[in-house]
This record gives sequence, C-alpha cells and structure tokens, in this order.
Amino acid sequence: MTPEVLFTAALQLEAGWKVTECRFEGEPRQLLLKLDFEEGKRFGCPQCGKLCPAHDTSIKRWRHLNFFQYECVLEARVPRSNCPEHGVLSVAVPWSREGSGFTLLFEALVMLLCREMPMAAVADTLEEHDTRLWRVAAHYVEAAHANSSWVQVRRISVDETSARRGHRYVTNVLDAEAHDLLLMVEGRGAEALEAFAQALVTHGGKAEQIELISMDMSPAYQSGASRFFPQAEIVFDRFHLMQMAGQALDEVRKELAREGADLTGSLWALRGNEWTRSQEQRQQRSALCNRYPKLGRAIGLRDMLQDVLADEDQEALRWWCKRAKLSRLEPFRELAKSIQKHWSGVVAFLKTRLTNGAIEAVNGLLQLAKRLARGFRSLRYFRIMAYLKAAGLHLNLPSLKPSLVTHSK
Repeated sequence: MTPEVLFTAALQLEAGWKVTECRFEGEPRQLLLKLDFEEGKRFGCPQCGKLCPAHDTSIKRWRHLNFFQYECVLEARVPRSNCPEHGVLSVAVPWSREGSGFTLLFEALVMLLCREMPMAAVADTLEEHDTRLWRVAAHYVEAAHANSSWVQVRRISVDETSARRGHRYVTNVLDAEAHDLLLMVEGRGAEALEAFAQALVTHGGKAEQIELISMDMSPAYQSGASRFFPQAEIVFDRFHLMQMAGQALDEVRKELAREGADLTGSLWALRGNEWTRSQEQRQQRSALCNRYPKLGRAIGLRDMLQDVLADEDQEALRWWCKRAKLSRLEPFRELAKSIQKHWSGVVAFLKTRLTNGAIEAVNGLLQLAKRLARGFRSLRYFRIMAYLKAAGLHLNLPSLKPSLVTHSK
C-alpha cells in the first residue's frame, strides 16, 4: 500500500477523489496532502444537483486534524461545474463547508474543545487565531439554536446575570422543565420578555403555550410578563424570597453594629442555614442571639419563613406576615409587606413548587466561563458560549470516530 492510498483510506474520501501526493514541507514541518479528482468525474450543480462536467479548477487549502505532532493541510483542485441551466458555479467539496478554511473533522475537534475550555486556550492548543475559531463556533451554535424547537415549552424561568463590567446585564430565559437555556438577550427589562415572545414564534411556539413564569420581584419583568404573556401565571420562588429574608437579617445586623453591638467576625456565622455552619459558628450564633434579642428575633423570623415555604399552607404564610409586622424589626416588616403585595405569585410557588434553582445554576456556569475566559470581547461571543454550554443544542457535526467504511486499494 502506497502512502497515497493509505491517506486516501484514512481520509475516507468519497468515490472519485484520491490523494495524489504527500510530503513534509516548511518550517515548522507541515504534512501536505494533495488531493485531486479522477479524470472524467462529473459534479452536481450547486443549484439543481444535475451532474455536470468540470469547467475549470482552482487550488484551495484546508487545515485538517494533526498528523501525530505535525500540522496537516489538505490541498486540492476544486472544480467549477458547467451547468447548462445555471452556468458555471463552484462545487462544494465533501470534506469542508464553503468558505471555512478547515475540514469538517477539524471543526468537530474545535467544537469539542470549546465545550471544555476557553476559546483562548483552544486557540493556543491548536495554534490558530481565536477569531477564526469563533467563526467556526458561531456557525454551528447559531445554526443549531435557530433550528431548535420550543413547541413543548410550557414553563420558563427568567433571571438576569452580569455580562461585563459597568453594569452591563443580560436576561436569560430557561426552559424550567428541560433546564435548557432558550434565550439570552441584552438588558433586564420588559423588552427581554418581548424578545422572548418574538423568538418563541420563530421557534415554532406561541405566547399562549406559556403557563408559568418563575422570576424575581423585578417590576420590569412583571410588566413584561403581564404584557406579552397575559395568560401565564407569575411565580416568585423560594430562592428569591429567602434571599430577601437574608438581606433583612443583614440589615438588622448592620443596625445593631451601628448601635455599638460587638459583632466582629460574626458575618458568616449568621448567614446561611444552621446545618451548613461549623460547630464553632453555631455556638457563636447562639451566644449572639442570647446577647442581642433583636438579632435572635431576626434569625427566628428568617428560619420560620423557610419552614413556611417548605409547606403549601397559605394560612401559615399569613401568620408569618402578621408576626413579622409585629416584630418591631423594620426590615422584616418591609419584607412582609412585599410578600403581601406579591401574594398571588408567592402562593403560586406554594402550589407549583416551581423555582429558579436551575437558572441560578446556569448563571453560575456562565459566570465561571466568563471568568475563565477573562471576559468576552462582545455579547455575541458570550451568547455563543452560553448556548454551547447550556442550551442543550444538537450540533450538526461529523463524528471524530472512523466510520466502518472499507476502502479498496
């Protein structure tokens, strides 16, 4: 078996194409594989598919998977078909997509690495400029996202996350059942829900199919949900309610500190659930509650709210609001008023148990990706990486495993 026949088999070239020459060239050393089509081969017209003879050819190159530690490049005479109906048109080669400069298998490797590491690290590993690799990622991710169907989406979660410094935020919309990221749009207002309503139609759905929307108590999100999804029920989940309770406790702690209370080193002992604290922190918390009754009442109210939200009893929630208002703790009085103001959404959580836990996890994943990448040059790049990591897309990529195709000599 000659090297040319060996590489023809390894590349799994379709009938009519073959490797005519293989050699090392340049510094650093590079493996060059020259490809050519057999004499008399006819090519399908890009417009109608009719088999036509070659009109002329031009030399093109593509980066392929490395050969051991050496960069591998394919070079081929690419024909133009001469169609009687559509004229002379460039023919697509089977190992690459038009205008890529990479083979399909190389692009599959790029996408595999992009899922696991920042683009800059991928560029260093493959010794390619990251701008070229971003174009590859954009092609596959945006095509897969555009072709995804949202017909089955019934429940969504909406939340914001930081996109870059300078109070630049994006809104993420998540399928609350499949836990797939559906949409990332710039901003954190009602226009984000409008953008999702428009995208929903594009992806085969309609606004009327959305039954539940889980969100925080942002007036802008509530306005957008009421305007663009009037039939959907708004849910304020336990995560944000307990976050507000934690902030109320923190306000009580700060107020005591301003009054002269010695709370040095108590921040983490007071935050979080008791079962997540160390033995030393639990002892410190107990001692502080005994010393400062106001702090003890605040921790008691927060812990009671957590117990109430774990049940489905609306009367227990009413009782808690009444007790918070009588507590003489202004932050908890305000929290009780806020719960009563958004009563229907809180009760909807008690009934449906729909939370924003999944979207908070996705936001954490995206923030980690942003830190590892040391930021993204544009929102588009951030969105591409977000969809790649969290949207559950089915990318149309060739397998990096060899197919069971036999080649004759």
